[in-house]
Amino acid sequence: MHDDRERCLRAIRSRDARFDGWFFIAVTSTGIYCRPSCPVTPPKPANMRFYPSAAAAQRAGYRACKRCRPDASPGSPQWNTRADVVARATRLIADGVIEREGVAGLARRLGYSPRQVERHLHAELGAGPLAIARAQRAQTARLLIETTALPMAQTALAAGFASVRSFNDTVREVFAASPTELRRRAVNGHSRQAPGALRLRLPFRRPLCPDNLFGHLAATAVPGVEEWRDGAYRRTLRLPHGTGIVALAPRDDHVDCHLRLDDLRDLAIAISRCRRLLDLDADPVAVDEQLGRDPHLATLVAAGPGRRVPRTVDPAELAVRAVLGQQVSTAAARTHAARLVLAHGRPLEDPAGGLTHCFPDPAALAGIDPATLALPRSRRATLTGLVAALASGEIDLSPAASWPQLRGQLIALPGLGPWTVEIIAMRALGDPDAFVAGDLGVVKAARELGLPSGPAALAAAAEAWRPWRAYAVQYLWASGDHAVNRIPGRPSVQA
Repeated sequence: MHDDRERCLRAIRSRDARFDGWFFIAVTSTGIYCRPSCPVTPPKPANMRFYPSAAAAQRAGYRACKRCRPDASPGSPQWNTRADVVARATRLIADGVIEREGVAGLARRLGYSPRQVERHLHAELGAGPLAIARAQRAQTARLLIETTALPMAQTALAAGFASVRSFNDTVREVFAASPTELRRRAVNGHSRQAPGALRLRLPFRRPLCPDNLFGHLAATAVPGVEEWRDGAYRRTLRLPHGTGIVALAPRDDHVDCHLRLDDLRDLAIAISRCRRLLDLDADPVAVDEQLGRDPHLATLVAAGPGRRVPRTVDPAELAVRAVLGQQVSTAAARTHAARLVLAHGRPLEDPAGGLTHCFPDPAALAGIDPATLALPRSRRATLTGLVAALASGEIDLSPAASWPQLRGQLIALPGLGPWTVEIIAMRALGDPDAFVAGDLGVVKAARELGLPSGPAALAAAAEAWRPWRAYAVQYLWASGDHAVNRIPGRPSVQA
């Protein structure tokens, strides 16, 4: 979009927050870059330059605006909706692969050479993988500076910097202030936060309908791993350097995020995974505009605009739970998952609630005795086959995964039919066009709306909803009276 100058100028004049994260404005006369919705008076068009990413603006020598904080804007939705190499690389960088494995590791996961990855990212984002990771480190550093009392040397390490000097230089260059000055200006009362605990605001593009999003997470919560408590969805996190607990609560213009981490080096990764869980980088206006054109969906879209797809912080966990949920009720699926957690999950302490374990990873489940599973024999075989494929690396559900290729690999596993594969594609991979044509809830809703109810005919009718069929599923599910459609303690938005 940054190449369409007139469209960018219209977004700036209207201060349209929908375009925050789509592109960034740099002002040659001030050396500052902003988001489109910045509240300051727009500069002369002749002084504006447009960039596709914060990393590109920083690489060009511009500093972040102190008013609109462009580095903290919602991410571009295209990186969560596309399946090409640039989108996959961007998702991997957000998940911390550069810090753990370097550019060579990123390229290896994508199946390209480092030079090819550099070229692709420069072409679309105006910056290479190191510059993009550096921008992410800068944002993490500011969060730690402003919301904790962590000493600066520890802040530098936690944010992923190799040295205090590079930390100081980057903060000064990006924010036009030293780390000490940023902390002095902060108003968050960071000194009251406990070690390892942070409170953040996760921005999103309006509108956001929290009913099915938080309702689904609460209704399907696995005891010990997830819970709904005091108006927030809470769950445990398994992260590269340790474990964590997060509490997420919807607000009018942001999601409150309370994080407790064993190791603050996991901060950026935890935030990225929470944003992905809640689908916070989506463009709801674009989604609803297309789905609302269909007369069968128009009333549903108008009644609860901004529905998101509830996703996951752990794709392997979601895949295992999808198998446990085959042809059983939500309550039964929770019970099966809870048994796995108690037997094989990693224990942790939760001072604030009732969370007890992290969900077991594939390695912990790989040696499971099928006879111990209270499941039909065929589903035992399906679960153990999936776990073995995940543990061996035969099936890779990471952000590097190619969606079409992975669908073929999953459907080839015994016991994984179209429903399970599409649920995994929708919630674990984040494919916005995943569609469960044979799902009972979708079929029932389609019939009541006058749509074809047969899977083949419904799939044909749903062609008009591409590339947003996963969101259409949320609207169809939301037409029913089920606990997944409402936040505990309050009625759901209904058409």
